[in-house]
Amino acid sequence: MDLALFPDNDAYVLADATLPAADGRLLRRSLVIDGGRIAAISERAPDTALPVVALDGAMVWPAMADIHTHLDKGFIWDRTPNPDGTFMGALQAVNQDREAYWSTEDVRRRMTFALRCAYAHGTQAVRTHLDTMGTHGQRVWPLIRDMQARWAGRIALQAVSLVMPQSYAGEDGERIARDVASTPGACLGAVLMHDNATPEHLDRLFALAERFGCGLDLHVDENNVRGGTALQAVAETVMRRRFRLPVLCGHCCSLSVQDAPRQAGIVKSVADAGIGIVSLPMCNMYLQDRTPGRTPLWRGVTMVHELHAAGVPVMFASDNTRDPFYAYGDLDMAEVFSQAVRIAHLDHPFGGWWQSVSVTPARWMGLDTALRAGNPADLVVFAARDMNQLVTRPTGPRAVIRHGRAIDARAPSYAEL
Repeated sequence: MDLALFPDNDAYVLADATLPAADGRLLRRSLVIDGGRIAAISERAPDTALPVVALDGAMVWPAMADIHTHLDKGFIWDRTPNPDGTFMGALQAVNQDREAYWSTEDVRRRMTFALRCAYAHGTQAVRTHLDTMGTHGQRVWPLIRDMQARWAGRIALQAVSLVMPQSYAGEDGERIARDVASTPGACLGAVLMHDNATPEHLDRLFALAERFGCGLDLHVDENNVRGGTALQAVAETVMRRRFRLPVLCGHCCSLSVQDAPRQAGIVKSVADAGIGIVSLPMCNMYLQDRTPGRTPLWRGVTMVHELHAAGVPVMFASDNTRDPFYAYGDLDMAEVFSQAVRIAHLDHPFGGWWQSVSVTPARWMGLDTALRAGNPADLVVFAARDMNQLVTRPTGPRAVIRHGRAIDARAPSYAEL
């Protein structure tokens, strides 16, 4: 989209825009932008001497939020690809790459590349999981605090400790919790499966979260195991301990392969516990049910429709980008939304699912990004005029407005890596 359309003024009008509503309606409205905020939204363009940008129905969204990423792993594909596309292949490749290359400057360079991509695509908030183990685990937390300061005002950056639950035992657990608690907006995290989400492990993790005042953001059931889930154990622990801090569970793939009575019980428990769910459809579809020489029979995504119907906040996010866990991706939430629509059938009707990559994850991260008067004018203007056009051409023309001004930011070239 031609940035010359947008005036270099503190105040102007975006006339005849299409705004998505929470209930899925598409509303033709005009927005007055003034002093970096949405000053007014009206059905008709105001009679004003302000400069007017005629959008002719182009969609305007709030800038987006990517609540589950892995910035310390990102963009290593060219030097360390996944040898066979499997989950175990990804684990082995990342472990090798971490040991060989992950200096502070290497991780900083790739994180910066990733955040430049996200910013150019119209993302205003990113949460990243950080491998918190060994030398890298000690270096990455001072680095993420430095990155938070460098990107303040452009991207609200949050972080999560990514470890196995047994890592929270003893002095190591205390050290990890202190690093997390000293990082603004950070959460304690863990990789939980049906066989390691024991009461002992969960109680230790929850006790640290309570003591240090940290929310939880967990990798849960990233597999296709039937007969039991860590998700149920997490929900039961939240309710048993009356845990009041936010708990977000990512992946939750195996929920969709349980028997129907177990599925219904788990969905109810998640809703009763007030847990949020983030689905990672592109990465899950890439890794889950992959067997060389056999066609995949399962999409790998969790039960987003049933969870949403039960009142559970459901979000979608990028997850890995151009690393062994997902060979593709560019931290573009419009692409994530488009792929989520296809993979999880978020259409017929589209409803309010657009919020799952924007307003809902932003709210979970403590930000109010709703399209209403008084809120910051952090917006994305898509050339698309309805959801069908956007889903069809998610990488089509767009303009990103931050603090009321159109930004001239472009995704960096891969040559920089």
